[in-house]
Amino acid sequence: MGQDRGKYDFYIGLGLAISSSIFIGGSFILKKKGLLRLARKGSMRAGQGGHAYLKEWLWWAGLLSMGAGEAANFAAYAFAPATLVTPLGALSVLVSAVLSSYFLSERLNLHGKLGCLLSILGSTTMVIHAPKEEEINSLEEMSYKLVNPGFLSFATLVIIVALVFIFMVGPRHGQTNILVYITICSVIGALSVSCVKGLGIAIKEAIAGVNVVGIPLAWLLLLSLIACVSTQINYLNKALDIFNTSIVTPIYYVFFTTSVLTCSAILFKEWEHMGTDDIIGTLSGFLTIIVGIFLLHAFKDVNVSWSTLAVTIRKEEKAFPSTNGMVSHSTYELLHNESEDTDREVGLPFDSVSRRNGAIISS
Repeated sequence: MGQDRGKYDFYIGLGLAISSSIFIGGSFILKKKGLLRLARKGSMRAGQGGHAYLKEWLWWAGLLSMGAGEAANFAAYAFAPATLVTPLGALSVLVSAVLSSYFLSERLNLHGKLGCLLSILGSTTMVIHAPKEEEINSLEEMSYKLVNPGFLSFATLVIIVALVFIFMVGPRHGQTNILVYITICSVIGALSVSCVKGLGIAIKEAIAGVNVVGIPLAWLLLLSLIACVSTQINYLNKALDIFNTSIVTPIYYVFFTTSVLTCSAILFKEWEHMGTDDIIGTLSGFLTIIVGIFLLHAFKDVNVSWSTLAVTIRKEEKAFPSTNGMVSHSTYELLHNESEDTDREVGLPFDSVSRRNGAIISS
């Protein structure tokens, strides 16, 4: 019965995580559509300090969609492993990219399409091989996990690293090195996900009729979550303000997800009962998503399509006619002429000879 319930919870969490990505990805499109409508009307834009978007229903629809997505994501952590929920957040980027190509007339090039495909394949692989975490049904059990020596050591290390980067590395190198602020967001994010997981358990207990208001751990998790999320938002905004979004997004995804996977493995022991094939499958899926997100963002401004690729290939064939790994046509022509007539040392001009599959054609 417990095993069936675990599978039931797993699929509920999976559904919530996917729906969260759809809502969040769609929210960007709705907000953008609303802002574009205001720009056509001549209203002062948000980037210039205007607040006319507060009167635009499309913008509010996007805000409600974002809220629904975040709520679904929050609830997903209460049912499914963080190792599954966190990487699936990449699907919101995919949804936003696909919808923007249809509703905002933003071109999705060949790299972007390949990135979307790889993200879907990687997410599917992770779902198939996702670990089943230990059953934690109460805040009391969560408290035992939190005081585990392994997690305490990890949390202490995370806090030390974050403080060093905030007060020592950040002021010196934060404006020039993209990894500084992203590292702060990522390591703190690992703790915030653990807090979300604990609060999700508290909510499930509250629904079941348990009085969680009087449990100090619930309040500690809530205050810790507020502090962690505030820190994340602050330094992520700094990174986005200084560096290119197309670079910040994939790097932050990799660092943040890696931190969460490490924290979940230590806190919930998710990997202990996994087979070798599931471990390899989970890591392969994660790496596939990373490659997909990189292709989607790093080359989004490059005009590459199947037609331009075909033209490029034809140009390269004309520029480098020698194929199949054989010797260059100039050397071949020289040897051929020497074997025909030793008294003549005449070869065809370099630019007038082309070879296809070992044949020589002179123009």
